[in-house]
Amino acid sequence: MKSIKKFDYTILLEKMTPLIAVILALLVGSVVIRLTGEDPIFVYKTLFSNAIGNRDGWGNVLFRATPLIFTGLTVAFAFRCGLFNIGGEGQMYIGTFLAAWVGFTFIHLPALILIPLCVLAAAAGGALWATVPGILKAKTGVHEVIVTIMMNWIAASLTFYLVLLYKASATEAMKAAGVQQMIPHTDEIAEAARLPRLYNIFKFLNIDFPAHNQVNVSFFIAIGVAILAYYILWKTKLGYEIRAVGYNAIAAEYGGISVARNIILAMMISGAFAGLVGTNEVMGFKYRWRQELFTNLGFNGIAVALLGKNHPLGVVLAAILFGILNYGGALVNIYTEGRVPRELIMVLQAIIVIFVIISDELFKRLIRQRRKIA
Repeated sequence: MKSIKKFDYTILLEKMTPLIAVILALLVGSVVIRLTGEDPIFVYKTLFSNAIGNRDGWGNVLFRATPLIFTGLTVAFAFRCGLFNIGGEGQMYIGTFLAAWVGFTFIHLPALILIPLCVLAAAAGGALWATVPGILKAKTGVHEVIVTIMMNWIAASLTFYLVLLYKASATEAMKAAGVQQMIPHTDEIAEAARLPRLYNIFKFLNIDFPAHNQVNVSFFIAIGVAILAYYILWKTKLGYEIRAVGYNAIAAEYGGISVARNIILAMMISGAFAGLVGTNEVMGFKYRWRQELFTNLGFNGIAVALLGKNHPLGVVLAAILFGILNYGGALVNIYTEGRVPRELIMVLQAIIVIFVIISDELFKRLIRQRRKIA
């Protein structure tokens, strides 16, 4: 008689490590909140009810989640090829700058042409900036972590220089007026280059939505990019080769797969995702390139990718969770009159990532042990 194979619950638990990590982080956070003298139930209720309990809250959450989806996909896609791309910050700087430049330069083009042109410029800028570490890794073996870190600094300084060079006359005028500091920024992009906010779409559909809410069409672009990343990785020959290189580069080479080619392509596609942050921050929000827009977005994408287990769907869900914590944390700080600082809620993000890494490793060891016994 054929034996019935027992269901291995450890595999299911391993897939659920992000959920387990979130629950454990909330429990640890509740202890810390209690030590501050506040009621954890009240704090969490305030956080989640205001963040996802109404349309305005959801709009703010999705607005904050959008750039994290792009940068999370940046890390996740490269990781599938065995690469650790932590250059999302620099790739984002270049991509968003080029999107802004196209937007305020070709002001006479219609929206039907200018919007796709800005989107392509953003993706191309990020892809080109990621190509350099990709080539160095593929051709010379230089580690991509070192190169991408260095290129983050180069990108930040280069865009800073280009903006100040372009705005030199404006800078001198501000100094003459006694203004000592200026946040580097470009001119505003043309009206035709701006992405509509969801308020305008809902208004057209006669659906009530707060006019001040900043969530825009870039969110749908981010979802489309996540679907595209999934399709490339699991439904195409290129994706199969990228994943094969990530699993075992030597075996992939013996199987006839060009490791160097796939490393370069994976880095380029990964960088393009980072550059697309410009669709949200430049085309849908401030309508200009400003250096203050991009603080740590690239590095936060690493945490999003880890929590999402480097899967496009997981990245989207993790980005939304981080958006909830980000927006809800600000509201908790207001409702508790500063007694629960926003930074305390943000610490939950780090705790979640730590628990994901620890629990993931524990379950991997447990699975290996069970297989040895079997």
